[in-house]
Amino acid sequence: MVDGPVVAVRGEAYQEVAPELARFTVTATARDRDREATLTRLAERAAAVRVLLDAEDPGIERRETGELRVWPETRRSGERVVAYHGSVTTTVTVSDFTALGELMLRLADQDQVEVAGPWWSLRPGSPAHREARHAAIADALLRAREYAEALGARVTALIELADEGAAEQPMMSRMAFAAGGGAEGGTPELALDPQPQTVHAAVRARFAISEPVLG
Repeated sequence: MVDGPVVAVRGEAYQEVAPELARFTVTATARDRDREATLTRLAERAAAVRVLLDAEDPGIERRETGELRVWPETRRSGERVVAYHGSVTTTVTVSDFTALGELMLRLADQDQVEVAGPWWSLRPGSPAHREARHAAIADALLRAREYAEALGARVTALIELADEGAAEQPMMSRMAFAAGGGAEGGTPELALDPQPQTVHAAVRARFAISEPVLG
C-alpha cells in the first residue's frame, strides 16, 4: 500500500516503420474433362512455378505449399461429371524487395497461374515493437510529470506499470495477375512501393508524487 498521493496515466505510442517482409501467393490451376489429364497438367504447372522459385531461392525468406484442391464439376441436373478442376497454392515470403515486382510478374506469366499480393509486414521480433513500447513508457512518464507539475508536485516513484498490448497493423497492397500463356517480348517491369507499417504500444502506469501545493 502506498501512502500519499498517486497519479495514474496511460502512455501510448504510434510509429510508422518500413516493412521487413512481403508475402504473396502463387496459385497454379488446371481443368480438363479427364481427371488424369487435369492432375498431370496441374503437376506440370506447379513444377514450373517451383523451377522459377528455385532460381530465386537466395532472395526468398520462406515458401510454403498450402491448399491442394481437386474437385469434379457436375451438371446441375445430376451427378454426371463434365470436367475436373485442380489448384495448388504456394505462399512466398521475401525480405529483399528489389526484384519483387519482377518475380511476381514472371510467375504470373506462366500458363494458368494466378499471383496475388503482396502483403507487407514486420518480423514478429522486430526492434520496432521494442521501440514503440519504450516510447509508450516515455509518454506515460511525461504525462505523469505534467499532471504533477500542474499540482505543484513532482513524480517521486513508479508504483505500477502494466502493458496494454502492442499491435502491428499490417498494410496490404493487393494485386492479382492471371495468365493464360506466356507473353511475347519478355516480362514487363513493375515497381512496387513498400507500404509503411503502423506499430502501436500502450501502457498504464501509476506514479507516487510529492504532496501537491494547492491554492
